[in-house]
Amino acid sequence: MGALVLGGGQPIRVQSMTKTDTRDHESTVAQIHCLEAAGCELVRVAVPDEAAARALPKIRAQVRIPLVADIHFNHRLALLAIDAGVDKVRINPGNLGVAESREVARACASNGVAMRIGVNMGSLDAEAERRYGRTAQALVESALLYASLLEEEGLSAIVLSLKSSDVPRTLEAYRQVASRCDYPLHLGVTEAGSGTAGVVKSALGIGCLLACGVGDTLRVSLTAPPEEEVRVGQEILQSLGLRVFSSEVISCPACGRTEAEIERLVEKARALLPSLPAPLRIAIMGCAVNGPGEARECDVGLACGKRGGVIFKKGMPVEVVHDGEELFNRFWKHVLDCAWEGAGSPRPGGD
Repeated sequence: MGALVLGGGQPIRVQSMTKTDTRDHESTVAQIHCLEAAGCELVRVAVPDEAAARALPKIRAQVRIPLVADIHFNHRLALLAIDAGVDKVRINPGNLGVAESREVARACASNGVAMRIGVNMGSLDAEAERRYGRTAQALVESALLYASLLEEEGLSAIVLSLKSSDVPRTLEAYRQVASRCDYPLHLGVTEAGSGTAGVVKSALGIGCLLACGVGDTLRVSLTAPPEEEVRVGQEILQSLGLRVFSSEVISCPACGRTEAEIERLVEKARALLPSLPAPLRIAIMGCAVNGPGEARECDVGLACGKRGGVIFKKGMPVEVVHDGEELFNRFWKHVLDCAWEGAGSPRPGGD
């Protein structure tokens, strides 16, 4: 496993956290392998006690992506995690203690281990809270104070996170801290929740910051399987044009003008996306209002009519299909051709 660099123009990394009991190293490793397969690039595990810390060497030996130990209240667990070979520790000096955090910083610096300093509304520096109240500025002042204290111990590999379950306060805190330091920033909206509400809250909080050029790594915190956190994080980055992880289908919502079975066509296309050898932007549109324009904007596009449609490739119409039953097959042939061209290989069995 090579080092993963955050910040400095590197790709914005997607991470998650296991939801298993870390003491059960076998189930934890199994979940991390699922996260690796989903595209997770860093993984954090909870270390609530010594038994969990003692499981870390077995976990570290069996996973490929960087391993982050999440430590609260007991700094000795952080020291055990560093000895176990983790790549980063996540601490919150507000609940660990400044003197104890300094000791952890020294151990990190000596062993080449990075540190994420996490600050949230439950762990503000007492003086910062007294002066600024429970505000975004209090989050910023706490984070920068803790970082400066730990830098005094020789630690330079520092990542900051400033989280709140309140989206506007989170946005303001990250914007402030980004204007005052060069530390890599870990983005997230803590306790975002589940389902649509959790996805929307995370997408707004994280997406608004990324759109402004703020952020170097992210975790979408959902009450859901961790692989879902990874998928949502990737969607946020891809929607902003910051990274490309997979093919996407651009499709119209359908309305009274639609004369084709758009939902059926989109469902068929989505089911086949994993088979493509290179990521593409594909459009499936249902009428003449936006259809041809959107289809031209994608790698391959389909503008449907009542009994067929027009297929576009790289902005140019390449085929008119008058047979509605054959429309999808002809469209998908062009998709496959384009994907294999993107992969730099001839399509197996192509005609």
